[in-house]
Amino acid sequence: MADRVKEVAVEEAERLRNLTADAARSAAYLYPIRGIAYFLSHKSLWKPLTSKLAPTMTLGLGITTFMFVFTYIPQAAVMAFTSGPLAAITAALLVLSESSTLFTIFSKTFLIDDALVDTFDGVLLSKNTTDLVSEGRQVKAGGDPIAKLGKLVKSPLAKFTPKAMIRYVMYLPLNFIPVVGTVIFVLLQGKRAGPMAHTRYFQLKRWNKDQQQKHIEQYRGAYTGFGVAVVLLELIPLASIFFAFTNTVGAALWAADIEKQHITKEGTAPRLREQAKKAE
Repeated sequence: MADRVKEVAVEEAERLRNLTADAARSAAYLYPIRGIAYFLSHKSLWKPLTSKLAPTMTLGLGITTFMFVFTYIPQAAVMAFTSGPLAAITAALLVLSESSTLFTIFSKTFLIDDALVDTFDGVLLSKNTTDLVSEGRQVKAGGDPIAKLGKLVKSPLAKFTPKAMIRYVMYLPLNFIPVVGTVIFVLLQGKRAGPMAHTRYFQLKRWNKDQQQKHIEQYRGAYTGFGVAVVLLELIPLASIFFAFTNTVGAALWAADIEKQHITKEGTAPRLREQAKKAE
C-alpha cells in the first residue's frame, strides 16, 4: 500500500512538473501584465471600472477587515505548529487568499459581472474582432470600443457555483504545509482560474462543453500559467478590483491573438467562409 501511495505521489509530482514547464514555455502568464499596460493606455476601457469602483472598494475593504479581525489569529495559531517562524506570513497569505476569494465571489456575482463583460468585449472590438463580439451582442457604429457596445444577445460570464467554493475549501489545508503547500494551492487555483477567464470567449465562439474541454486540454499549461498570474494579482484585496479588470483585459488580448492565429492558419475566418457559402 505504501509503495502504491509513493508511486501515485511520484506520478502527480511529475505531472505537476510537466504542467509547470508547459506553463513557463507558453508565456501566457505575461497576458495579465500586458492587460495592465493595455488598460492603463486605453482610457475608454476605464468606464466600466469607474462606474463600479465605490461599491466594490467598500466591499473589498469590509471583507478583508472582517477576515483579519476574526480569522487571522486562529489560523496563525494553527500555522505555528506546521510553519514555525513562517506562521505569521503564511497565515497572512492564507487570509488574503480567503478574503480575495470571498470578494471575487460577491463582487463578480452581484456587482461587476456586466462591467467585466463590457471590458472583455470592448478589448475585442479594439483588436478588430468585431465579428466575434457580434455573436454575443449588438455592435454600434462609431465611437470608442466601449461606446460601440450594444445590447447583449447572450447572457455573460458564468456566475459563482457552489462546486467552485467546495473545491476551494478542499484545497485550503494545503496551506498548512510550509511554503510548498501554498505554492501547490496557488497552482491548483490557477489551473481553474485560467479557463474561467475565457468563459466569455467560449460563449462567443459557440463552443459546447466538449469543444471547450478539447481547447483547454490543448493549452492546459498556458491556461495554468495565465491562471496563476491572475490568482497572484487578485490576492491583493484592496487592489483586486483593479486587477479583476486588467486580468479581463489580458484574457481578451489572448483571445484576440488566438483568433488571429486561427485566421492565419485557416486563411479565412470560419464565419466569413460561412457567409461566402451562403452568398453562393
